[in-house]
Amino acid sequence: MFKEWRRRRAARRVREGDGRALQRFRWWQLPGRALFRVRLPRPAGAHVDYAVDVRHWQNQGSGEVEAQLYLDDRQYAVSKLPAAFPVEGGTIEVAMSGFGIKRCHYVSADGTERQLVPDPRSAEGRRARLARKHPVISRGIGLLSLVLLLIGAFLLLLQIAEPVSQIPPVAQRFGSFESPIRPPLWLNLTLGVSAAVAGTERALRLRYHWLLDGAAN
Repeated sequence: MFKEWRRRRAARRVREGDGRALQRFRWWQLPGRALFRVRLPRPAGAHVDYAVDVRHWQNQGSGEVEAQLYLDDRQYAVSKLPAAFPVEGGTIEVAMSGFGIKRCHYVSADGTERQLVPDPRSAEGRRARLARKHPVISRGIGLLSLVLLLIGAFLLLLQIAEPVSQIPPVAQRFGSFESPIRPPLWLNLTLGVSAAVAGTERALRLRYHWLLDGAAN
């Protein structure tokens, strides 16, 4: 029920596009642009092509990042993120974390989900190509990202648990907790940078977990 409410709320943010042509992806846009595509069937055997264009470093601090939906390479609709664009037979949902796109999926009326395909020139497309051509290396990178985030989340939980345990009602009931690990400042900074890099790598694969990636954000 909550998911459906969020979807309806996001759909109300959608406004009509101006029909402008979709710009070709350029190499210098790698750090701040994501472009995804999907082909959906229409009655009588026809198909329609949609593209989702997100300039995700644009006004991110103010929460004004927008997703642009293109129909046959013409701007069809625009919405602030998170977005839910009504399309043939379902909805295209787009959301992002602090590191990049965390969701760009077509959700059919029966609830079936399908991730859109990244443009091969985009950072997400290049990461997907690495996974296809070098699956072992890709899995190794993914595992390293997961380990770095797990370490970061574990240390964060320890740091949060200590002051919380010292609140009088909590201390009286459960006792106080003193973290056995006190990393120096340089290690905290190194782990913070590593977690940010790991979160970015996972965002390129549209991987997101509220605790792991959220803690690194």
